[in-house]
Amino acid sequence: MKTQAWGWLAAAVLAAGLNSSYHEGGMPWAHEIADRVGHNTGAVLALATGRADQFMTEARMLNVERHGSQCPLTTAIAQVQSAVDQSQSEFDGFQAMSDREQAKLARLEANRARIEAQVQAKLAHVRFVEANFNPVVVKVPEITCPRVRVSIPRMPRINVPAPTVHVEYSGPGPV
Repeated sequence: MKTQAWGWLAAAVLAAGLNSSYHEGGMPWAHEIADRVGHNTGAVLALATGRADQFMTEARMLNVERHGSQCPLTTAIAQVQSAVDQSQSEFDGFQAMSDREQAKLARLEANRARIEAQVQAKLAHVRFVEANFNPVVVKVPEITCPRVRVSIPRMPRINVPAPTVHVEYSGPGPV
């Protein structure tokens, strides 16, 4: 049991050291692997969600990273192109969402017009009978309430003299 605990402790110390070295910018090979995995998962996710434009952007980025690693200018151009493509795909996503909302609003408006037409059709068959009623005059008796007066006497003011306190103290120093 102790051996297993020491093994886990050693693995944790090794993992902490590798993590620290990775985050401080060391191990460039690990950074390349992490970037490639990030782009691969991004491409698969884009393909799974049906976003072909984002898939093409990720695929182009993977291609540039594999072939253009010798020239930093090629990599920079590819990154700028990827950012432009991504912003275009975000705008396209927003436009698609706006189109969906407009279609939903059009369906709601069509439903409202259909329901209004149905109500108008049903009201066309309803006859309203007019009736002439003679006005009714009702005399309400006048009710008067007696006035009630309440007088509350004021309490007399009580003056209480302040108490006098005498302290006897015998000893050195101030009180």
